[in-house]
Amino acid sequence: MNSQDPLLAAVAGGVRLIELGHPFFTGMPCSPNHPGFRMTLIRRHGDMERPDGGSAANEIIVTGGHVGTHVDALSHVSHDGELHGGIRAADAQRGGAFTSHGAENLPGLLRRGVLLDVAALHGVATLPPGYGVTAEDLDLAAARAGTEPGAGDVALIRTGWSRNFADATAYLGRETGVPGAAPSAARWLADRGVAATGADTTAYEQIPAGAGHAVLPVHRILLVESGIFILEHLALEALAEAGLHEFVFVLAPLRITGGTGSPVRPLAAVAA
Repeated sequence: MNSQDPLLAAVAGGVRLIELGHPFFTGMPCSPNHPGFRMTLIRRHGDMERPDGGSAANEIIVTGGHVGTHVDALSHVSHDGELHGGIRAADAQRGGAFTSHGAENLPGLLRRGVLLDVAALHGVATLPPGYGVTAEDLDLAAARAGTEPGAGDVALIRTGWSRNFADATAYLGRETGVPGAAPSAARWLADRGVAATGADTTAYEQIPAGAGHAVLPVHRILLVESGIFILEHLALEALAEAGLHEFVFVLAPLRITGGTGSPVRPLAAVAA
């Protein structure tokens, strides 16, 4: 008798994949706290040709671990000298790479994803600069979606801010501020036990006008206190336009030993 794993059967039935990240390109918006992404060809076709006429090209890539669409490892943020679980950051980072909570420990994720579309909740394409997304916003967005994230899920917050991605000055919002999660929203997510959460901005959390990344209380609540991974620079417009609030979330971070984050290509999978 033939039998098939239910997951294989679901895939065989047809799956549509929706991109949740931006392409990586030289000059893309980058937080001032991190080295930017650079890519150039170091060998072009014709620079070296094999006897049979074949040729190959390749590139060199230089980037920080928190540039473009990426996920934060638990080593990324400390508070009062401690990482998640009370690990002393000074001890863990000796030797130039983390021996605890390094990016090689970032899990692959095949989880239920929930889109909390706060921009749509407020009837706007993009939330105002510097807007703080509150627990009440998430409650209302979940009610609007007809579902809310639970234990082990991935919660994605849409502010609409990625619509500015082509304009680095507007997207980074150094003078205007950038919308994002306020501490009450982070606690709302932590109370529900999500595995990871992400947003369509450079810092995930609310950045008031002119404040820059001076303090990041939401990173402390999620990474240090709760062990919840953070995804930044997401592209959520296609997901929102499709009217999808619940989906299969797929993520496979690079296993960068001792790193603090990893570039990623997140996907939403839904039945075709």
